[in-house]
Amino acid sequence: MDQERLRQVWRQTKIPVVIRRDEKGHKLRVRLPYDDNNRKWLNTVGKSSVTWIDGKSYWELPRSWFNSFVNRALERHGKLYVIQPYREQEKCARKCMEAMGHECNCSCMGKNHGAGVNGSWFEVSDTFATRWNEKEIACRLMVAKGR
Repeated sequence: MDQERLRQVWRQTKIPVVIRRDEKGHKLRVRLPYDDNNRKWLNTVGKSSVTWIDGKSYWELPRSWFNSFVNRALERHGKLYVIQPYREQEKCARKCMEAMGHECNCSCMGKNHGAGVNGSWFEVSDTFATRWNEKEIACRLMVAKGR
């Protein structure tokens, strides 16, 4: 996804956005539609407290909150943009299809994540070697089921 489109998604104010990075020590960055209760609501997602980054207008949350935040944001808002790293040459595998939670780094961008194995995939082996392209940033719009 091109940088300008990512900036547009990050700057819009109607749908929540979360940025998840792979590097150790980096927190989640979150933007929410304005609400006086955003801090209070965010502090119910996990056990520690969130931080408002005033000059940049976003919240920082512990990375470990990712799955809980996604679930809660979809319940509250119905939609959520997830900006995250991915690699073009990754292939989906049983590990992804049987995964729990929302954190997905493979090229399916979460499309098959946790969907289960239904026989539609040809599984070469439990392990697979491939050559990956450089890491890129992608954006996906998640929509709550039934909306």
